[in-house]
Amino acid sequence: MTFGSHIRERREALRGDDPSFSLRQVAQRVGIEPAYLSKVERGQVAPPSEATIRRIAAELSEEPDLLLAMAGKVSRELQEIIMRRPQLFAELLRQLRSAPDHALLRIVREVRDGNW
Repeated sequence: MTFGSHIRERREALRGDDPSFSLRQVAQRVGIEPAYLSKVERGQVAPPSEATIRRIAAELSEEPDLLLAMAGKVSRELQEIIMRRPQLFAELLRQLRSAPDHALLRIVREVRDGNW
């Protein structure tokens, strides 16, 4: 699934319960032109900026990091973290590339809880 198709699917699902999730109304609340949102949803233009993706995520109750990843972007916050130790993070990501989800979740919990 592409960034645009995911946005459209999510917006249409919300629209099923709430007509205020029309393309025009969502675009207005996000602060972009409806024609632009339509082109994004159809994959006719590149995904928008990080700030716009974050507003779309908030509007659609989606996780911003997920939408940023689907758009092929990394948040400014994560870029700053990676840039502090780029070689270490690059190696970490390479090593984790094929790790199963349960192993990644265990690592996240250990780091978060300070049990490492």
